[in-house]
Amino acid sequence: MRIATYNVEWFSGLFDDHDQLYNDGGWSGRYNVTRADQTNAIARVLQALDADAVMIIEAPDQGRRHSTVRALERFARQFDLRTSEAVLGFGNDTQQEIALLFDPAKLTARHDPHGPFSGPEGATGAPRFDSAFRIDLDIDATEDLVVFSKPPLELAVQNRAGFAFHMIGAHLKSKAPHGAKTEADVLRFGIANRRKQLAQAIWLRRRIEEHLAAGTPLMVMGDMNDGPGLDAFEDLFGRSSVEILLGLDGPDALFDPHAKRALGQKIGAVPSTSRFWIRQENRFLQALLDYIMVTPQFRERGATWRIWHPMDDPECWTNPALRDALITASDHFPVTIDFDDS
Repeated sequence: MRIATYNVEWFSGLFDDHDQLYNDGGWSGRYNVTRADQTNAIARVLQALDADAVMIIEAPDQGRRHSTVRALERFARQFDLRTSEAVLGFGNDTQQEIALLFDPAKLTARHDPHGPFSGPEGATGAPRFDSAFRIDLDIDATEDLVVFSKPPLELAVQNRAGFAFHMIGAHLKSKAPHGAKTEADVLRFGIANRRKQLAQAIWLRRRIEEHLAAGTPLMVMGDMNDGPGLDAFEDLFGRSSVEILLGLDGPDALFDPHAKRALGQKIGAVPSTSRFWIRQENRFLQALLDYIMVTPQFRERGATWRIWHPMDDPECWTNPALRDALITASDHFPVTIDFDDS
């Protein structure tokens, strides 16, 4: 079985008010890329992945006028993808949903949110992801109230051979200091965003620990917007969100080989899953942001991981059509995990 996670930049912008694809010469949300070019690039990438399920990060919008499921399923029909059904959890107001596109001949998937619902007053522990979470992240003895702008998608999954497991798709808050106008703003916004992201990671880790205690095979995947050594605030707070989610060096640790490699070295090349243009530096920045973290049950089934990086993966590099599609489709590249599903 192959499962993928894929952050598709500005996917929502490829659909009109009726969730129909534009697929025309108008500009997409990506620089100098038409909607038709991006649409066809995404389709080519999904066809090449040939995954049984794809966790779409930044999926098309859900709202009064839009349906994420309808848009994704229409996309699948348009390009004859076998991942023809979609499932959504809690929608959000960012136009960047989290949804699973899957092959109904290979598995079933249903939204399965855990934890008690808390109102705006919040709750400690691990409340439902569309609730509010109370946590004291500093030393002022005052609890902070945290919410997910993009609530993680919790799924109960079972393949046709009867192997049942849970998946959590996540898109943690970006640490970028958007809106900052001065150096002081950059520092203040950066620290505030880091604190909120760590709170989200702690909240998600508590849900992970519930599954671990129950012995549930679990896969946590998506864009964590973080990784070991990515910014200076890591030293201030001690750990990255990725380290919190993994639960390193303990009996309840999750595993991701790319995270393990990055955490194991201070200097040297590390895997990357994204490529961003840094205008002020006139260059591209590559970063490891996308992960598939698993419990031991998947490694016992021979799990192998792959980053479909157009310049780093030999098969992608030597296939010009796929290589160009990966660059055109998004600023993130897919990550897949293969394992024995018998």
